[in-house]
Amino acid sequence: MPELPEVEVVRRGLERWVAGRTVAAVEVLHPRAVRRHEGGGADFAARLTGETFGVPRRRGKYLWLPLEDREHSVLGHLGMSGQLLVQPEGAPDEKHLRIRVRFGDGAGTELRFVDQRTFGGLSLHPCVPGSADGLPDVIAHIARDPLDPLFDETAYHLALRAKRTTVKRALLDQSLISGVGNIYADESLWRAKLHYERPTATLTRPRSTELLGHVRDVMNEALAVGGTSFDSLYVNVNGESGYFDRSLDAYGREDEPCRRCGTPMRRRPWMNRSSYFCPRCQRPSRAAS
Repeated sequence: MPELPEVEVVRRGLERWVAGRTVAAVEVLHPRAVRRHEGGGADFAARLTGETFGVPRRRGKYLWLPLEDREHSVLGHLGMSGQLLVQPEGAPDEKHLRIRVRFGDGAGTELRFVDQRTFGGLSLHPCVPGSADGLPDVIAHIARDPLDPLFDETAYHLALRAKRTTVKRALLDQSLISGVGNIYADESLWRAKLHYERPTATLTRPRSTELLGHVRDVMNEALAVGGTSFDSLYVNVNGESGYFDRSLDAYGREDEPCRRCGTPMRRRPWMNRSSYFCPRCQRPSRAAS
């Protein structure tokens, strides 16, 4: 599933190609693509037609397009395979095209939502009252992400110390910090030399600050190369894949030598996922450091 860097790459593309454009028509080609919109496909199309998109926003993995009326936003769920593509109006339809948004400005491009597995979709929601960025009310509970200038490091550290959990679970807890998924959690923990089952209560303030720094570094490095793509399902708005997968130090490297000490990397099942780590550099420990 796309994580923060992949969603931010898409957001930047939408800001360039979609912000400020007025919707002329909407076609909903598959009902599951709007299943999170209470009124269904016809209502979604009718309510979006004539509206003008503002600057796309993101919180963690969540992406939305505020409308000019400043009272509603279109929330985009990419799911496992969702793609928001800007295509020439005459381009052939993609096999799994679910929603088409046409504009009335004569620019010759349209916005398409393509989703092979139909886990994602678009939906229209009221904004949180007084929200300057049009935050949809359905994701108001999601914490700010580590690249957000308003992210509160002190509050995050205190929450980590108070929560009876382990460090990787905390990194994936969207109520504490958003945007970090399985891949970037493993990468950050490898850089910090922390085992994924390290109790959060043992993390000192300097240690949690160091980990947060690694999280930001990993995210920014991934952003610089367009995110991580293991197949053709994640692409930016122009259909291009990212290539941070070539720079991964932990994720997907089972039995390959650790780039720091040479010890074969290990993989362990973890919460219906996998955790990749170095058994030498990331030893399990319950002692504070």
